[in-house]
Amino acid sequence: MRYEEFKEYRQRINDKILKEGSLNTKRFFALDNDVYKNGKLPAKVKELLGLVASIVLRCNDCILYHIDKCIEHGYTNEELYEALDVALIVGGSITIPHIRYAYEMIDEIRRIKVSEK
Repeated sequence: MRYEEFKEYRQRINDKILKEGSLNTKRFFALDNDVYKNGKLPAKVKELLGLVASIVLRCNDCILYHIDKCIEHGYTNEELYEALDVALIVGGSITIPHIRYAYEMIDEIRRIKVSEK
């Protein structure tokens, strides 16, 4: 299960970075965390924006992270697919492999979350 392995790896390495990293790195991590909190835009919308940006930038780790958060915020598959359409238009055909990955991870995360209930 790539999703579960990713979550464990991300937590373990982020903990190491926050323990051993420079002040600048810790500040960046804090800023990244704060930006996705509710503000003039709800956190839910910000996560969807993060997903679109991650597709366009072609970062599978970021795609997986934002899909997880979007699902936690209650987005339906259809809403996520529509956001992926926006990413495709913005990023072009080079994003197609990452959109494939996103579809696959949406299914995997939903399966895991259903089995956890």
